[in-house]
Amino acid sequence: MSAPDIKELTPRRIVVELDRYIVGQDDAKRSVAIAIRNRWRRQQLSPEMRDDVIPKNIIMMGPTGVGKTEIARRLASLVRAPFIKVEASKFTEVGYVGRDVESMIRDLVERSINMVREELLGALQPEARRQAEERVLDALLPPPPARSSLPSTPDAEKGEAEDEQARHEKSRARLKELLAEGKLDEREVEVRVESKSSAPSMDVFSNQGVEHMGFDFQNLFDRLSPSKSVSRKMAVREAIGILQEQEAEKLIDRDKVRAEAVERVQQAGIVFVDEIDKIVGRESGKASGPDVSREGVQRDLLPIVEGSNVQTRHGMVKTDHILFIAAGAFHVSKPADMIPELQGRFPIRVELNPLRREDFLRILTEPKNALTKQYKALLETEGVTVEFTDDSLEAMAELATQVNEQTQNIGARRLHTVFEKLLEDSLFDASERSGETVRVDAAFVREKLGDIADSEDMSRYVL
Repeated sequence: MSAPDIKELTPRRIVVELDRYIVGQDDAKRSVAIAIRNRWRRQQLSPEMRDDVIPKNIIMMGPTGVGKTEIARRLASLVRAPFIKVEASKFTEVGYVGRDVESMIRDLVERSINMVREELLGALQPEARRQAEERVLDALLPPPPARSSLPSTPDAEKGEAEDEQARHEKSRARLKELLAEGKLDEREVEVRVESKSSAPSMDVFSNQGVEHMGFDFQNLFDRLSPSKSVSRKMAVREAIGILQEQEAEKLIDRDKVRAEAVERVQQAGIVFVDEIDKIVGRESGKASGPDVSREGVQRDLLPIVEGSNVQTRHGMVKTDHILFIAAGAFHVSKPADMIPELQGRFPIRVELNPLRREDFLRILTEPKNALTKQYKALLETEGVTVEFTDDSLEAMAELATQVNEQTQNIGARRLHTVFEKLLEDSLFDASERSGETVRVDAAFVREKLGDIADSEDMSRYVL
């Protein structure tokens, strides 16, 4: 159940893993790789020094669609760390209606709870399966009546009972073999399954919005809510699936899940704060109106980032060693416009480069699940084969670069629009064209998208 050991994840290996999904942006990858490695290094220190080593939070600067979110998300997935992405513009200063900044930690804990619970459920499946099969066998072949409960049993009846028990065990063993071989999957069986009555939901309304209380009222209601046992007839295969899920739930130690989840958040949690530039005043020292609220959000965010205790319904959570990765385009502001205290809590600043034609070309082919591979797989489900020629990829890369320069630069997200428009007819007619092959070359791209790309007005609305 413990968080995975990252000893083998050296910074170089982390970068190699990120390269499988994200093109370029080497500086940003190096920064996050070092931050993750420092977590492992910190765990090797003496307890006295360990508490004083704080994470070096990161600010990523760059236009949308260049990989900021993807780097953080893939990083968290790689090390199996609790991860949450929040948008700074969704939070409000204390006293305003909206979400308060502490809710990001509460959400992170809930994410961690689900992660630990799923891992534990996976580990418990063999035992849960065994217990589910025993329950199905009991339903298929009920145990013989207990004769030992009679006041006195003559020797003849005792021998009869032993023979009956032996026959039952032999029959049960045979049924167990058939069950393991899958020969009973379609046989109908009547089993008793639990149906929990709906428990009332309790939320607390405050001036920070709808948030959880420190006490876990929902779990209390779940425990007080009586579970009903109902008989249902179903196929053996379905019965084992349902009973296995219920048996696994019974085996889970909720207190252990909570303790492990909170510990993971405190030692390995990652919070990705997007659009942080939206809470920065456009001109330092000249904030007025809504800008005052922006600075208030910064001040509310400061104690969370520098380390404080946040009350959640699963207990108190310390944020001292949570890694915060902030990101923003910073078109009309810059990190220096943030309040000085918050600036100091993001010592590492990385600028991500806008995507060029060569980057788009690599994005189309290199990542593990590149868009070309995705659309091929999607249309293959309808029996349609799509072939992309090299010159078609070059044409799409050139077109995406051109439209980003002429209109709003939305980075790699432009390719999603290009693909949808390029293959619109094939995606619409695929169910009627099974067995056909669609060959996409440069001429095909120019035919479908050339006129749109050449017209700046059209490209603004279509691409």
